[in-house]
Amino acid sequence: MNDRANSDTPTSRKILRPRRLALLGTVAALGVAVLAASPGSSTFGPSSFIAPAQAAESAATPPGFGDLVSKVKPAVISVRVRIDQDNDKSAMLQQNRMDQDGETPFDQFSRQFGFRFPGGPNGMPRQRHQMITGEGSGFFISADGYAVTNNHVVDQAASVQVTMDDGTSYTARVVGTDPKTDLALIKVDGKTDFPFVKFSDQKPRIGDWVVAVGNPFGLGGTVTAGIVSASGRDIGNGPYDDFIQIDAPINKGNSGGPAFDMSGNVIGVNTAIFSPSGGSVGIGFDIPASTAKLVVAQLKDKGAVTRGWLGVQVQPVTADIADSLGLKEARGAIVDNPQDGSPAAKAGIAAGDVITAVNGTAIKDSRELARTIATLAPGSSVKLDVFRNGTTKTLTLALGELPNERQAKANGGADQGREQPSAGTPRLGLGLAPAGEVQGAGQKGVVVTEVDPQGPAAQRGIQTGDVILNVGGKAVANVGDVRSELAEAKASGKRSVLLQVRSAEATRFVAVPLA
Repeated sequence: MNDRANSDTPTSRKILRPRRLALLGTVAALGVAVLAASPGSSTFGPSSFIAPAQAAESAATPPGFGDLVSKVKPAVISVRVRIDQDNDKSAMLQQNRMDQDGETPFDQFSRQFGFRFPGGPNGMPRQRHQMITGEGSGFFISADGYAVTNNHVVDQAASVQVTMDDGTSYTARVVGTDPKTDLALIKVDGKTDFPFVKFSDQKPRIGDWVVAVGNPFGLGGTVTAGIVSASGRDIGNGPYDDFIQIDAPINKGNSGGPAFDMSGNVIGVNTAIFSPSGGSVGIGFDIPASTAKLVVAQLKDKGAVTRGWLGVQVQPVTADIADSLGLKEARGAIVDNPQDGSPAAKAGIAAGDVITAVNGTAIKDSRELARTIATLAPGSSVKLDVFRNGTTKTLTLALGELPNERQAKANGGADQGREQPSAGTPRLGLGLAPAGEVQGAGQKGVVVTEVDPQGPAAQRGIQTGDVILNVGGKAVANVGDVRSELAEAKASGKRSVLLQVRSAEATRFVAVPLA
């Protein structure tokens, strides 16, 4: 009882572990002594401890990952870069800022965790023209020297050097980078016989073994093992987050290194860790092989990545939104606003439409829509299933090219808790006025002039100055219009009504309960 009560302290763990090992050793010794004393006994003979079938099964069990590691390890490289510190936009300098005190564990998701820096927040100030170095990992994907690593490992690098498992070093050049997925392609010229590995064509299952090889803390050729813990992780890193989570220990310097399945194929590229301390706590994130293959192919061909562009702002369909629209499931992405001149606007997609499928494949949410469209080539023709006014129709359009300065924004988790509630009735705790009567509010909709802090509107995040453009899919111009649409929605048996609300940040849809 005392052992269990005290086992949570570091000291007790150190004490209990040797005691348990000693106990196991005593039992093992006792078993040997009994067997030796009674070699012919039917009660204590060897066959009573290990059945023949069990012994055969034990002999057939692989002893470890040695065969796999010897096969793939030669293709894994350490990547060392030099960069001029004057470039304040460097990803490495951003990493240094991320490591400063006062950040929460989630601030330290360590997307850029592959570097060691001289000086720092607790050290001496750096000289302006000092060349700093960083270390990461990578792996060859072809015999002629193409290798994959992370964008944040080589971003803004003045020079790149790679070191193989046998200690041989080469100078590499950066072929292309993709910050949105944190992938980069580098090339070592002059040889055509490099060992290389391939990306897996299979999506790993939760619970499958995974082996990571890399250069943690500059210790090249380090191998760790674990399992696939989860998939489809969104850690708020970018618009296309779809990470594989693994528990194989990865640390600073593993950035850009491969994670292998038991066939020796790369299932993911190590890119981030969750770490309150800065070291591995068994939660790492990999860019899936399916994403890496698409990005790397474009980097090799063009040196950059082009993505399809739909031209809409979207948000997830919540249960309230689905109910207000008459959707059977809370799936798909609701369009907040099609951008002027975009492919979506030209095809007739309107605010309030719910995109439920792309080329016949169902869309789960706004992030999946963004990822799906991004994988398609600009100019390609796509079919979108769009739910509008209780019916679904299919629209065909040609995608544009995502501008470099523009990023497909899918308003995800952080916005879901800020649903901007209904306006127009005293029961919701809102005061309203026609937009034309409020300076700077424009001519369309009604402006929120007052919010009861105890009312349902305040609980949903509505703020003074927000403009309600339509209620239940119909434009409103005054308080009477709002009340009329709310009453109609309630009379029809709906539990919520959909509002289109324009705030200082953006235009968006919010489902408002009618209770």
